Amino acid sequence: MALDRMRPLTPYARIGLGLAAVGRPGYINLGRGRDLPAERTVEALRRRTHALLDLAWARGVRYIDAARSYGRAEEFLADWLHGDDPREGLVVGSKWGYTYTADWTVDAAVHEVKDHGVATFERQLAETRALLGDRLDLYQIHSVTPDSPALTDTALHRRLADLAARGVAVGVSTSGPRQGDAIRAALEVTVDGEPLFRSVQATWNLLEPSAGPALAEAHDAGRTVIVKEALANGRLLAPGTPAHAALEAVARDTGTPPDAVALAAVLHQPWVDVVLSGAATTAQLSDNLRATDVRLDGARLARLAELAETPDAYWAHRSRLPWS
Repeated sequence: MALDRMRPLTPYARIGLGLAAVGRPGYINLGRGRDLPAERTVEALRRRTHALLDLAWARGVRYIDAARSYGRAEEFLADWLHGDDPREGLVVGSKWGYTYTADWTVDAAVHEVKDHGVATFERQLAETRALLGDRLDLYQIHSVTPDSPALTDTALHRRLADLAARGVAVGVSTSGPRQGDAIRAALEVTVDGEPLFRSVQATWNLLEPSAGPALAEAHDAGRTVIVKEALANGRLLAPGTPAHAALEAVARDTGTPPDAVALAAVLHQPWVDVVLSGAATTAQLSDNLRATDVRLDGARLARLAELAETPDAYWAHRSRLPWS
């Protein structure tokens, strides 16, 4: 199975590259005015995406994460994959369930629309296949919450099982203050007596670690665990905040950048298979990859654990982040 290749052969293989920040001109990460080209044209972001992919591949990153709602991320990835280098060993994942609606603008009233129904799955799978073809290894349901019909729709489950039978692993990504409930519900979904979802992708970071116990259960049950939003959409690096001060202190002690420390805190969790870098520049990606060099002892981890917010507070703050 493709997900078996996500069990890392090299340290950098524990870090994947997510394309949310560069596949579309608007997103909720902080600092985008500083990170992206002044003119966020399709071609400018295509070049930026390809530069990130080139560096990631050269440094040993072996998982790339896209989604239908990431603007033209799948298209940019497909262009890069269709080059002369077959890039054997690369695992390509994407997600369905949100439809991108911003039409390449930053100030759209609505940037994406969520729907977990069968019709959306079939439409978006066809769109993904048209771009990625047989390079698609993992297809995840985007942002599952405990009330998502994707957890109970048996017709959808059958179609997902059919996709899995054709060699594409299926999984879930989760969001919201009850990620643990969504993860545990997903672990219980079966088709013909076999577990349906082979991977779980969830938000876990120093501000929002509440999904940790459920992710540990998923890992113990043999699922691949992928962590997203390890930098809390840039909040952990915002100057003048307690989180930034704490990361800076550990960064000075370890001689590594603060973002590498934040990713290292994820990698120190024994249930993590892959943590995603959401880098928008090659310099950021280079710094993120230094996370594999950071060693955090119990005292440092305990100090960083004090940054945690309640899930409700964290997700309420995230919902207020502006698209920019």
